[in-house]
Amino acid sequence: MISLPFIKKKGSTVGLDIGSSLIKVVEIDHSGSRPKITKFGMMKLLPEAIVEGEIMDRDLVIEGIRESVELAGITNKEVVTAVSGRAVIVKKVVMDKMPPEDAQEAIFWEAEQHVPFDIDDVCLDFQILNDDIGANQMEVLLVAAKKDMVLTHANLIKDAGLVPSVIDVDSFAVQNCYELNRGEVDEEVKSRVIGLVNIGNDVTNINIVQNDCPHFTRDISIGSNTFIESLQKELDVSYEDGQEIIRGNLGERDEDKIKEIIRAASEDLSLGIERSISFLKAAGDAENIDELILSGGGSHIPFLKEILQERHGIDLSIHNPLENLDFDESVFGEYGEEIDKISPLLTVGIGLALRKAGRE
Repeated sequence: MISLPFIKKKGSTVGLDIGSSLIKVVEIDHSGSRPKITKFGMMKLLPEAIVEGEIMDRDLVIEGIRESVELAGITNKEVVTAVSGRAVIVKKVVMDKMPPEDAQEAIFWEAEQHVPFDIDDVCLDFQILNDDIGANQMEVLLVAAKKDMVLTHANLIKDAGLVPSVIDVDSFAVQNCYELNRGEVDEEVKSRVIGLVNIGNDVTNINIVQNDCPHFTRDISIGSNTFIESLQKELDVSYEDGQEIIRGNLGERDEDKIKEIIRAASEDLSLGIERSISFLKAAGDAENIDELILSGGGSHIPFLKEILQERHGIDLSIHNPLENLDFDESVFGEYGEEIDKISPLLTVGIGLALRKAGRE
């Protein structure tokens, strides 16, 4: 949704998800009756390469992008990618009703009231969510990202030998994937308020959606790394041991103690969810969230699902980004036999690769 050209409709789309610990690339063929994953590659990044969404070592990231694309055997140079973090602002605003062509200019004036950055230093985009909410007004989704971050991201991809056809936002990619996985539903199901919580390595994206439109989107600085560091400190274990624990390999360790460490480490995540609910109530959009859906590498952290369920009293499930998609397990190479374990990692990449044209 950031101000770069939208890709033209074609047989396949490549989604490139540049995370702080992993680079994932997914190619989806749109020519059949159902989207089909045809190529996949994933490479690990060293911890110092990207920190909280900020690229610290360009060369490491460029090498990781090239290696993941080569591993996948992808020849299509055009990719859809995304940004997230504190330099990205997503806000739903109310404006005077006007045609889209007039809104293009008016949105810049509106953005000055809502974006906490110098308006000359951001890339802006918007989407009209509801063109008539009464009183001659309309509801618009405003997206702003710091220009230097967008250009850095775009140039990084170009230097890896690719073309960034679209730069989107992580939380929208998660929503795109969720809607495809959910499939066709009636209006009652669609009207439920869903909290999409994508737990990455350093950043968690929270997107509250209803009727396929976002009410509220925010990124918070908590991720799998937060839990690993807490386990390191409380159990006096190595970073690698902490990684094994959050993957579910507890060994002979005390489960009750680990659960309490996970509970304490999840406090900022719970506060982020609670603040999202408070915002919904204050805006008059909804009284609560009907269901939380976890995705990302942190969604399978031991005990986290039940901890969040106990804390918030909300139905909670783990997102399966492969639902309603065709694929052969061989596409995932060495990960084919444990696809259920790694599938939550693919949510953003799949959501990006599901874009075909326009503002999908």
